[in-house]
Amino acid sequence: MVNLTPADISDSAGAQAILDSIRKRWPWVKHLFADAAYDRLKLMDKAAYLDFVIEIIRRSEEQKGFQVLPRRWVVERTFSWMTRWRRLVRDYEQRIDVSHAMILVAMGGNLLRRTAHP
Repeated sequence: MVNLTPADISDSAGAQAILDSIRKRWPWVKHLFADAAYDRLKLMDKAAYLDFVIEIIRRSEEQKGFQVLPRRWVVERTFSWMTRWRRLVRDYEQRIDVSHAMILVAMGGNLLRRTAHP
């Protein structure tokens, strides 16, 4: 599922908008992972209402420099797969629907490549 929003929508507000969609599409999902940008009271309240458990992945206070965080690598790996497609490296598109289509094409190509060459 891809949900694109304009740049003036905060991460937390965008996450609130998709919680209902996640519950409808995948009713068995119970546990979600998020970074510190999603640690907001309204989002947590809505997640609890919809019976989600959101685990916030944070950097430790004493951490210096780069360190791999648990579950965060899954998101970063997905972004790196998408940026293999030249058109997704920068925000070239003027319209959200075209960006949405390009993400679906890139991820579909990734799935096809992984299925054809295991």
